[in-house]
Amino acid sequence: MASRYNHLEKELNKLQRQNIYRTLKSVNIHGSTAIVNGKKAIHFCSNDYLGLSQNKQVLRKTIEQLRQISQCSSRLIAGNDPKIIELEEQLSKHRGTECSLVFPTGYMANLGAITALADKNTTIFSDELNHASIIDACISSRAKIKVFRHNDTDSLERLMQNCDSKKIVITEGVFSIDGDISQLQKICNIAKSNNAITVVDDAHGDFILGSSDSFSGTARHLGVNTLIDIHISSLSKALGCFGGYVATSRTIREIFINKSRHFIYTSALPQHLCVSALSSIPLAKKGNLQKRLFCNIEMFSTGLKKIGFLIGNSPTQIIPIMIR
Repeated sequence: MASRYNHLEKELNKLQRQNIYRTLKSVNIHGSTAIVNGKKAIHFCSNDYLGLSQNKQVLRKTIEQLRQISQCSSRLIAGNDPKIIELEEQLSKHRGTECSLVFPTGYMANLGAITALADKNTTIFSDELNHASIIDACISSRAKIKVFRHNDTDSLERLMQNCDSKKIVITEGVFSIDGDISQLQKICNIAKSNNAITVVDDAHGDFILGSSDSFSGTARHLGVNTLIDIHISSLSKALGCFGGYVATSRTIREIFINKSRHFIYTSALPQHLCVSALSSIPLAKKGNLQKRLFCNIEMFSTGLKKIGFLIGNSPTQIIPIMIR
């Protein structure tokens, strides 16, 4: 008798034949090193860009909060803890927006924001190298999706011609694959001239790029912060914590609270993680950690080139190594 899992086993076999079969490895992180399947290695693949997950001050405050009772409830029921409100106030100040809204993860922030904004009467214009969470959100929204060539504003402009529906343009600030920076100045101008909402996922630029007294992300770095309608980011990259957030106008935040299923029907971020992020923010604002990071970027990039690696021209901490 045929197994009801036969089709699943065939799918796994297909993935193995294509050499794209994923497996989980045991990884024990110790700062800049890791034990992988029992072997010590240098840890180059972390998103903890500023090392704040290991900061003793942050850890101490997080542990103190852990000793208190932490609720588990939707924010619309009993989970709207003062620590979350305080964190959102700090993130709004950091981003220079009217308000912000915390989500359990960066992935859910993208899903929650885009599906709440878009519907079948919306056209979304998305960069071809946008993160999987953006792609999933676009599909889930039931909007019409038009994909423009990576960082190609001419491609975006052509696609937007003669589009009469509601429009959303979505891109990343710093792209997670190649580490390059979005052409936000031109994208914002095109979006504005076409009456489109502009959304930027800046998980990898947040607290890394920006003016030397703010490090509030790629849009600030490029001088277009006020032209972005919705900033989406993660708390698990530069802040070394966990969670995600959107920073936006009061009107759009209210839409998310009332229409985002990924916000309404999930538990709030636990207080100790809010405290962790709150403790990391002022440390990330000082600038010394970014200075050290970019010194390391220069040293690492130069070293890779000297020994013959092809790494492209990434100006950020994401350095792709091309294997041919």
